[in-house]
Amino acid sequence: MVNPHYDFLIKLLLIGDSGVGKSCLLLRFCDDAWTPSFITTIGIDFKIRTIELDGKRIKLQIWDTAGQERFRTITVAYYRGAMGILLVYDVTDERSFNNIRTWFSNVEQHASEGVNKILIGNKCDWDDKRAVSTQQGQELADELGVRFLETSAKQNINVEEAFFSLARDIKARLLDTLPDQGAAAPGQAATGSVKVGQPNTDQSSGCC
Repeated sequence: MVNPHYDFLIKLLLIGDSGVGKSCLLLRFCDDAWTPSFITTIGIDFKIRTIELDGKRIKLQIWDTAGQERFRTITVAYYRGAMGILLVYDVTDERSFNNIRTWFSNVEQHASEGVNKILIGNKCDWDDKRAVSTQQGQELADELGVRFLETSAKQNINVEEAFFSLARDIKARLLDTLPDQGAAAPGQAATGSVKVGQPNTDQSSGCC
């Protein structure tokens, strides 16, 4: 069997209103790029990046969901397999901030129990257009019981920190539950979807 070259496979999900910058965050984190062109995500998109975290090799499969109402039934189907969820709003758009509670409610209803979450206030570089203060964001995060960061995909502010902190929390949770889960290696289903959450403890990680 081919060495999978990672110790953990983690599936993350980006959710939030359309236009808050979810795709830009994904592009910045995975490709270190940014584009001013706004192209609405149709349904679901995803990228993969492998990171080193606390001496472990972590493969992140990050799903970017469409924010429009007409795609809501599609995106809900992806909640169940997610191990970490980034709830994203636009600091210049108060409506997207107010809608976070609805998105959070959807997570609570459809995602697996114990899924790790983080609240992201994106476009923090737009101070002259800001409609939601940092304090408001932190207060909402405290209310929901989740981490909070403000980010800018354009200026590459806190993007790495957002994904790394969420991945670190998930890894810690996986290690805490490892005795109950056993040591099955991660793999892929025939449809191409990924079995997530199975630490690869019986094989050494690869060199590349």
